[in-house]
Amino acid sequence: MPSRRVIILGSTGSIGRQTLDVIAHLNALHERDEHEHRYDVVGLAAGANVARLDEQSRAHPSARLAITHADVRDLALGEQGPRAAFTGALLHAFHGDDAAERLVREVECDLVVSAIVGVAGLRATLAAAELGRDIALANKETLVAGGCVVVPAARASGARLLPVDSEHSGLWQCLVGACWSRGSPIAPPIESPRGVTRMILTASGGPFRTWTKNEIDAATPAQALAHPTWQMGAKVTIDSASLVNKALELIEAHWLFGMPADRLDAVVHPQSIVHALVEFDDGSTLAQLGLPDMRTPIQWALTFPGRAEAPTTRLRWHEARHLVFEPVDRTRFPAIDLAFEVMRQGPTSANGCVLNAANEVAVQAFLAPGSMLAFGRIGTIVRRTIDELGRHEARTLDDVLRVDREARALALELVAHESRGKSLNRGVRA
Repeated sequence: MPSRRVIILGSTGSIGRQTLDVIAHLNALHERDEHEHRYDVVGLAAGANVARLDEQSRAHPSARLAITHADVRDLALGEQGPRAAFTGALLHAFHGDDAAERLVREVECDLVVSAIVGVAGLRATLAAAELGRDIALANKETLVAGGCVVVPAARASGARLLPVDSEHSGLWQCLVGACWSRGSPIAPPIESPRGVTRMILTASGGPFRTWTKNEIDAATPAQALAHPTWQMGAKVTIDSASLVNKALELIEAHWLFGMPADRLDAVVHPQSIVHALVEFDDGSTLAQLGLPDMRTPIQWALTFPGRAEAPTTRLRWHEARHLVFEPVDRTRFPAIDLAFEVMRQGPTSANGCVLNAANEVAVQAFLAPGSMLAFGRIGTIVRRTIDELGRHEARTLDDVLRVDREARALALELVAHESRGKSLNRGVRA
């Protein structure tokens, strides 16, 4: 069988590194004739972590590189040519804000792993969708902010959006298991699947699952970063503590599976063993279970529609004696209500973009050294940004990026006033 050519956007981050680990594992299986495909890494894109990107390029010398931070070129190359510590591959890297997009457009591949955190990965992911390339989607912000342009592009080109988030991978695996007999295995983006009455995402509850609202509001960055189950980057960990992460995932599920808001839900499941549930019209419910290890959904996206032996630990069923499920307390975690509000505003609403942009600004401010912004005010910044900007429509990438800029500017203004202990009294614009 021919090899599968892979570009990894965000290769130096947690998901990118784990993807490279999975590829190494699958290629070892291929060498032993235990897996039909070999995976060739033909592109790697990173932000400012040039040293790690250089290390990865040594392991994958045929990969083209992209560095999205323009000022990193001077750091990597210096005035006298490439520094001895770096490989010559950096000489030929794409540089600048559009580096990842150029990598996708100019390097032939079969699969693009989209793992750049935040809206920064939107342009490159949209390029992959327009080119009809399969996308292993680990960046939920792409659909939250730009689903109105990415999903239509994928449907027009035939590109498949293969979710890597454990919860969306769980929903997808449940659907594949239920619908396989109807023909070819299904992959997003799809319309609301026939016979499915509800899709449910699980949330660990984060570090504040049992805290009071006042305790949550006063939490420190160290407390918010102490996730009890998952090892993730700082921004995603903070989002998990506020359940904004689950709000974004609900919006992403809405785009991936064509499910209306009233047929989506989330429950708290502190063990993080059940990742998703799908209810059917005959009263049956399918669940996808597994240990909290991101390599499992990454490998499923790479090997779909087949499976392969995984480098992960298996569940010990005799130890899984208690699986707890609790409703989400929306008073303590109001982000969930924001997600449903966004989904109900229609396919061209840009308020998902506003939610994502304001949250990114507020989280960054909360984590900044010496920050005066309280944890509980992150949600306030997001709520006020949405209310004050009013409803925006987005039908093109330029629309999305314009709304993103406006939301960030207002959120920064609100953060500044919050940090000074003042209130910005502007009224709500229609």
